[in-house]
Amino acid sequence: MNRFRKLYCRSFQTVFKIALPFLPYRNPKILGSVRQVPEVLNKKKCSRVLIVTDPGIAKLGLTGDLERALADNGIFYAIYDKTAANPTTENVDEALELYHAQFCEAIIGFGGGSSMDCAKAVGARAAKPRQPLEKMKGILRVHKRLPLLIAVPTTAGTGSETTLACVIVDAGTRHKYVINDFCLIPDYAVLDPKVTLSLPPFVTATTGMDALTHAVEAYIGNTTTRGTRRNAEEAVKLIFENLDEAYQNGNNKKARKNMLRASYYAGCAFTKSYVGYVHAVAHSLGGQYNVPHGLANAILLPFVLEAYGSVIYGKLKKLALAAGIADETTPEDEAAKAFIQAIKDMKKRFGIGDTVPQLWEEDIPPGWRVMRIRRRIRCTRCRC
Repeated sequence: MNRFRKLYCRSFQTVFKIALPFLPYRNPKILGSVRQVPEVLNKKKCSRVLIVTDPGIAKLGLTGDLERALADNGIFYAIYDKTAANPTTENVDEALELYHAQFCEAIIGFGGGSSMDCAKAVGARAAKPRQPLEKMKGILRVHKRLPLLIAVPTTAGTGSETTLACVIVDAGTRHKYVINDFCLIPDYAVLDPKVTLSLPPFVTATTGMDALTHAVEAYIGNTTTRGTRRNAEEAVKLIFENLDEAYQNGNNKKARKNMLRASYYAGCAFTKSYVGYVHAVAHSLGGQYNVPHGLANAILLPFVLEAYGSVIYGKLKKLALAAGIADETTPEDEAAKAFIQAIKDMKKRFGIGDTVPQLWEEDIPPGWRVMRIRRRIRCTRCRC
């Protein structure tokens, strides 16, 4: 990394860590069922709402309970169900057009992180109709109140129901970028295990490991707080206790509910502490090759943790304690390696491989393949 660029990044991180307790973070209010949504809408005097979801959710009919609840309470709803696995600017434009055409006053993101991110972006465009999304990328570029935003996660992994970020892919260039602003944090998060019961086992696994990645990267970073560390440890504990059961027995409501809680805690952790190299590479894979984000994170996580080396062993031992795979007497290096191995074993149980089929060696420029990878590994070890 360029010396001046490194100095800028380190200065930014230091200032951000100092300012963290004073920034306007908030946690969304939690609802336990989609049946409670109409009460919120009526309270906020919103009689017309846009539901943003994806084709898979629509095909499974998972929005049925919500639709009936809205209809029973005389609330009009329109549905946009074309959100891509990595939502694009085209998705946002189409949903925004429907939002305006139907005179909507509130937005419900119903689905995984893609649907919730698309809903956030629609809200941002509704709040700032003259500004394209590209001008909002980065940090604190929206700074305007969004329409009422409710998030209904149907996967237990993304944590998007708690975060200040949305990730969008430019439909033309396939460049993937992040929009971060406090106004993007949803007003309400609906943690209803019933909408997750039909989630296929493989999606359950990859989204669960997405939540694990959020918790781990938030924990090992340098901008943690006591609260984010506590949230990350709780998320790791819940994931190790419940993900296998949710994978094997998708109808176990208790396991599904606990995984939603884990995703929520992990989201609360990483929205303040941020993430690291796993996400940096995963976002590139998602933008260029449309690899589902949870799958990309799951593939990468143990390799990146190994690349960091001993600098994170102390923190990984604490996560190993939370996961129940080590005790206080276990040496740091053994506990850390056991934690990484547990992640590898988890991947194997879930049928998650170690490679990305869409990525070919020809896609990597000659000369960069070996030299740059070795250089990056050294960089991750010294945290520069």
